[in-house]
Amino acid sequence: EVIGEGGMGIVYMAEQKEPVKRRVALKVIKPGMDSKLVIARFEAERQALAMMDHPNIARVLDVGADRRGRPYFAMEYIRGVPITDYCDRHRLGVRERLDLMIQVCRGIQHAHQKGVIHRDLKPSNILVEIADGSPAPKIIDFGISKAVSQRLTEATVFTELGQWIGTPEYMSPEQADMSPLDIGPRSDIYSLGVVLFQMLTGELPFRGNRRMLVHQVLNDDPPSLRKLEHSIPRDLDTVCLKCLQKEPGRRYENCRQL
Repeated sequence: EVIGEGGMGIVYMAEQKEPVKRRVALKVIKPGMDSKLVIARFEAERQALAMMDHPNIARVLDVGADRRGRPYFAMEYIRGVPITDYCDRHRLGVRERLDLMIQVCRGIQHAHQKGVIHRDLKPSNILVEIADGSPAPKIIDFGISKAVSQRLTEATVFTELGQWIGTPEYMSPEQADMSPLDIGPRSDIYSLGVVLFQMLTGELPFRGNRRMLVHQVLNDDPPSLRKLEHSIPRDLDTVCLKCLQKEPGRRYENCRQL
């Protein structure tokens, strides 16, 4: 059955029959994503992805193409909900929300140490499930965004596909600017800052249509969290806004620092 749909593809719950019988999340990439190149690039990423072994990262199990040549990725099936939805449904306090974000940071730090950048961090790619009686976030879709988007430059992707790879509300300025510069770990730090902002205030730092969002991300300063939620400690406001700095060098260097 279909369990999700996004800009890049459709996700199904499926069953793997061999060599292990198990449920998986099967993501089929939409037509026009340059299938052979996508598979080749993902194959190049597989070694790094295979090296990732962390309780807060969903594993990629297999990759291939269907009969029509569309790439697919088989991933660990997570019975969870987006991290912001989980926080709101269970009315978690600030400390409990931060405990979840700390687990997410540990997962992202592990991936970055293996040389893998996510590039599309957002609540729907951070699912919370109950493991051993406690909430545990699982980061999904690692490596897929890069496999789809890594052409000559990000601008090439925009020209050929008519869209950005990523989600405008959570994009770093360097992604929104479609800069030919390499997207590095600090781009993920920015996206984590947006998710943290939303977890603590219930709002996004920037809102609007795609064009407005890109303009705001590139030019406007995000509002103070304390203006939206007065109970937020000043230090926490500072931490989140440091993640959202326009210049990558002014953000935290890595997730351990964050």
